[in-house]
Amino acid sequence: MNLLITTRGSLLHKKGETFQIKTPEKKTEVPISKVESIWIATAAMLSTDVIKSALEHNIDIVFLDDFGDPMGRVWHPKLGSTTLIRRRQLEVAEDNRGLRLVKEWEVQKMENQVALLKKLRRGRPGQDNGLEETISEISTLREEMLRLSGTADRRRQTILGLEGRASRLYFSAIAEVLPERWTFKERSRRPAKDLFNATLNYGYGVLYGIVERACILSGLDPYVGILHTDSYNKKSFVFDFIEGFRAHIDEPVVFLFTKKRMHERHIEPFEGGVGLSKEGKALLMHELNTRFDQEIAYRGKNMKVRNVILAEAHALANRLIQGV
Repeated sequence: MNLLITTRGSLLHKKGETFQIKTPEKKTEVPISKVESIWIATAAMLSTDVIKSALEHNIDIVFLDDFGDPMGRVWHPKLGSTTLIRRRQLEVAEDNRGLRLVKEWEVQKMENQVALLKKLRRGRPGQDNGLEETISEISTLREEMLRLSGTADRRRQTILGLEGRASRLYFSAIAEVLPERWTFKERSRRPAKDLFNATLNYGYGVLYGIVERACILSGLDPYVGILHTDSYNKKSFVFDFIEGFRAHIDEPVVFLFTKKRMHERHIEPFEGGVGLSKEGKALLMHELNTRFDQEIAYRGKNMKVRNVILAEAHALANRLIQGV
């Protein structure tokens, strides 16, 4: 599980084989063996024995900004696996192997978008909400993506164009099925203009941290991108690799709204937009932890979603070592 600290002034310390969280309202104990990451979203105090125990158990401590994006993390200093993986990342970015990987990630993202829209359509039989047409259009864009050839560098603008068109269609369709109070005109980020986008952004921020962790553990360099161009302090590869996993955020966020579990009290105003309140963050993290602990079929066996992301990172690292 991802342990989220949202109460200002919380104290986190180690007690036996548990982490103990003290707040003005209550005291909670969580077995260390069940914690994968500790997420700090507010001013809090951590004892050194918590940090040492986290390092010993391969638990990363992540500091989040107001939008859910990781600002920094406490992590062990050892690199995952071999530096050969990092060299291969640089190599494949220059030839058709890089495009092959990018197409896999982008096609998976589009297939996941179609799958969620089909699920929403099944829940609304007989309603003319444009979902069928959107499903068809995104499927056509998927076919265009599959036909691309060459290198990621040469096809970058085409890829981003296809991805952008699919996303606009996808979120426009989602906006149509939300309760009227929470519908939105377009995706908005920092800051969000509405509660749906604020919730989605926070969820994506959590996912960035999980994907970055998987990259580090498997030996992939978060900064060596293929589609997203390299720039100073930009985790380009995380932005590449995350695409196939966004559905694990999209679905729980969409259903929080369609099942009318999000309310006005979950909004926290920001200058120029809105974010999630403390209660909203807690509700979202509960849903995401449930999602990441859900078992799905993966390569002939059942595996938790959070472990699938790590397994995919390890599988990619092995492909790079073997020359893709």
